[in-house]
Amino acid sequence: MLRRILNLLGWAGVALVVAALALMYFRPDQTALRQGLAIAGLVCVLLYMFSDWREIVATFSRRQARYGVLSIASVLIVLGLLVGINYVAGRQNKRWDLTANKQFSLSDQTRKVLQDLKQPVRLTVFDRDTAFSRFRDRLSGYEYASPNVKVEYVDIDRQPARAREQQVQQYGTLVVGYEGRVERTTSDEEQDITNAIIKAVQGQQRRVYFLQGHGEKDSGSSDQRSGFTGVAGALARDNFTVEKLVLAQAQDVPADATVLVAAGPTADYLPQEIDMLRRYLRKGGKLLVMLDPPERSDSPPLTNLQAFVREWGIEVGNDVVLDPVGQALGMGADAPVASTYPAHPITERFGVITAFPLTQSVSAVSGGVEGRFAQAIVETSPQSFSKKDLSVLRQGGQVALDESKGDKPGPVSIAAAMSTTAPDAAAAPAPAADQEKKDAAPPAPKPETRVVVFGDSDFVTNAVLGLAGNRDLFLNSVNWLAQQENLIAIRARETEDRRIAPSPGQNRWALAQSLLILPGIVLLLGFYTWWRRR
Repeated sequence: MLRRILNLLGWAGVALVVAALALMYFRPDQTALRQGLAIAGLVCVLLYMFSDWREIVATFSRRQARYGVLSIASVLIVLGLLVGINYVAGRQNKRWDLTANKQFSLSDQTRKVLQDLKQPVRLTVFDRDTAFSRFRDRLSGYEYASPNVKVEYVDIDRQPARAREQQVQQYGTLVVGYEGRVERTTSDEEQDITNAIIKAVQGQQRRVYFLQGHGEKDSGSSDQRSGFTGVAGALARDNFTVEKLVLAQAQDVPADATVLVAAGPTADYLPQEIDMLRRYLRKGGKLLVMLDPPERSDSPPLTNLQAFVREWGIEVGNDVVLDPVGQALGMGADAPVASTYPAHPITERFGVITAFPLTQSVSAVSGGVEGRFAQAIVETSPQSFSKKDLSVLRQGGQVALDESKGDKPGPVSIAAAMSTTAPDAAAAPAPAADQEKKDAAPPAPKPETRVVVFGDSDFVTNAVLGLAGNRDLFLNSVNWLAQQENLIAIRARETEDRRIAPSPGQNRWALAQSLLILPGIVLLLGFYTWWRRR
């Protein structure tokens, strides 16, 4: 009778352990019940084993039992290793992106933005449960890149109150929250998600004014050769508001101007306009100037504007830079290709080529001007050279370097940047917790004046903005001028269409291979094998 009770006790123990394992998967919230069942089951099994220990020892002393134990032990060891590897892998996440254009990897800019987060940012996706996948693949990379990124998925149909609370108007809305500030986007593209994070973190948009009235490029024009709508859209994704400004119609440069851009003026600025720019820079303003080479040898030079940028230590060459390397991109020798970038925050870790359709040299004035020292940021290849005789633009054939006529061998600087303490800007008061700290704190540094000059404005027109690193170089320059160094990086690339489009001849060849050649080879080999066996 006792034997029968102990046998039943053993089976009951096994049943209790199985029930505890089942609760682990189906009712994980029942922790106390699961632990109680597991303990009770183990106690029952141990009581059974203790009561029948002689028979158990005799069973395991047989040869087959020993082999069985070894087999079971081997299986348990392998399972233990797999569980251990899975445990480590779940806590030490590592991803590899093997696509050619790294379409599943975050861009340098996004990683820098996420790494600079001081507080957690919450990304909440409002959509149907069946549509979360289009966001999940993208946002998992954000979570992987920073521990300060928290992602939540909300089914609008099941939690409509949450959607109303966040003012969500449509399915597929991503709400970005950071320190009480909220931004929304309905796109799952990396650029749009990162832009929403930047807006939420900064809390305000900065303004870029494009100067007008002297033949400059138009930020509202969609013309492929001279339009700047692509630039305007790229600036908007970096959280800038783009405006136009005619200096001759203004009393002064607007106080909310973060950066002024003079993009390819064809007529010189008036002395009164130069005075306005001078006052703006002396108070800590930021200016980006892009000056194209003169179209002809007799073209009137932009004397006032060139003299103005020279005040800040930057010299414009009034020449044209030629580079045989430009022919590799099918753009001709008058479109230099740059791959050398002297050390500067604008070009930090910038390893992408840039192309400049028709540019002139721009260099730092040797020795500086009144303590203002500029430095080159873009240089052409050693095979390039600058040509003073602009008539070569209308001539065909080979153009050679002639230093006796003022030509300069490469590499040639075609962009320069300058930063200095703003002469007329008062230092901001240093923050302090109390009066003693305020008296002891050193004065805050004065605002900086920053200037960047390019020898070409065509390199960011709509036609060539997406060429290699042109867009990133321009945006890095604007962000450096705006003192947003955290946004200086290589941005996300557009998804490439990598489908194969064979020609009709290639289609016929593939059809012949699959229907005639390969089956024919198999048939001949089979016939040869049959013939040999005969």
